[in-house]
Amino acid sequence: MTHMHVAGAIHADVSTPGPQWLERPSDPNKLNSALWSKTTERAEDGVISTAGLRVTDAIEQFGSPVYLMDEQDFRHRAREFRDAFEGWTVYYAGKAFLTRTVAHWVDEEGLSLDVCSAGELATALQAGFDPARIGMHGNNKSVDELATALDAGVGRIIIDSLDELDRIIELCEANDWHARVMVRVTPGVEAHTHEYIATAHEDQKFGFSITNNQAMVAMVRCHYDPHTTLLGIHSHIGSQIFDTGGFEVAARRTMKLLSQFTDATGTQLPELDLGGGFGIAYTSQDSPSTPEQLAGDLREIVAHEARGHGMIEPRLSIEPGRAIVGPAAMAVYTVGTVKPVDLEGGAQRIYVSVDGGMSDNIRPALYAAEYSAVLANRCSQAETVLCRVVGKHCEGGDILVHDVFLPADVHPGDLLAVPASGAYSRSMASNYNHTPRPPVVAVNDGVAKVLLRRETLDDLMALDVGE
Repeated sequence: MTHMHVAGAIHADVSTPGPQWLERPSDPNKLNSALWSKTTERAEDGVISTAGLRVTDAIEQFGSPVYLMDEQDFRHRAREFRDAFEGWTVYYAGKAFLTRTVAHWVDEEGLSLDVCSAGELATALQAGFDPARIGMHGNNKSVDELATALDAGVGRIIIDSLDELDRIIELCEANDWHARVMVRVTPGVEAHTHEYIATAHEDQKFGFSITNNQAMVAMVRCHYDPHTTLLGIHSHIGSQIFDTGGFEVAARRTMKLLSQFTDATGTQLPELDLGGGFGIAYTSQDSPSTPEQLAGDLREIVAHEARGHGMIEPRLSIEPGRAIVGPAAMAVYTVGTVKPVDLEGGAQRIYVSVDGGMSDNIRPALYAAEYSAVLANRCSQAETVLCRVVGKHCEGGDILVHDVFLPADVHPGDLLAVPASGAYSRSMASNYNHTPRPPVVAVNDGVAKVLLRRETLDDLMALDVGE
């Protein structure tokens, strides 16, 4: 597993200029279709478009940088999961990216919705999303958040601690509410991903441990308390996962827990949620499974475990977020400076600075996430050179794309497009260095619609109550 130097990638070992998997493209103008939304293409003049909108026109109309969201691609991927997992409940994970319009898309494509904060819940409710199809997550839900969820009548609350269970019971007693709950468990699976997004091993903040009996204690309390209906158990093993091996181990342990609960109480719980975390392609090294492959493997895993325990298969649910919205959007930036830097051993890297950075995509700085980038406003016949796409912030680790081959004639004023920017870019964006966040623009058949407008300096100053 690769980790960035704590002081930023500028201080990391650079004896090898680029990763071993990175290959020099034979044609730098060709787009790798696995990385882009289904309508993204490059015209004869070299300008990239998505859903019929040219990036040059998008920058002229909405400014730079900008996120462009392919609405039909989002809807297509939502339907793929809905259809592949027919008979299951598919919850779109709002944390990946959520607006009121996106909530409408999720609703119209027949998915349920997972939220994990007061803001996400408010967005869903203001969009008119049916509360019965909303699941509420979070490891430290406040009393106010729980009260809002219970008053709205959300379909399920995922309990993450006994403290939270106490709060729910107190709220139900005081307001004559009733809570439908699931217990989140940590099945002890070490997902093959970065430690910050692996969430099912024991040493982390989420859920109840299966191995030390915490999960069973929570389940029994929920089962016997008159204010709660225990629906089942929830498991989530991490994010950006490409195969179902970890899910197989998680299913084995959670199904065993369900069987043990039945033995202890005489009741078989009706539901099991296997979480999400299905990966997408950010670079040419990524090979994600299709929804059909995932569904087939997970169905087989659960059926096998149910037969082994002599159980009726529970109602099953999953929570894809990134896998639906990630590939549907690109980020478009304008190049500001181009600077060659000599490395040890005679190698050279070109630093291409753009007008965004870690404030609009923190993932590379946070856990060394890899991305791709292409020249978006023209074709080039120049040879390709190893580049590092960096932002404008005062941090050595302000890197958007660690290593990418770009044409040697890339220059200030060019546009760069970064694919797979729909998930966890705008949703994790900040105002670092007092930088306004970019807009998100949905595109459908050449028609653009702003989902989130660009922030302004006036927006930032409105929060500053000092003199």
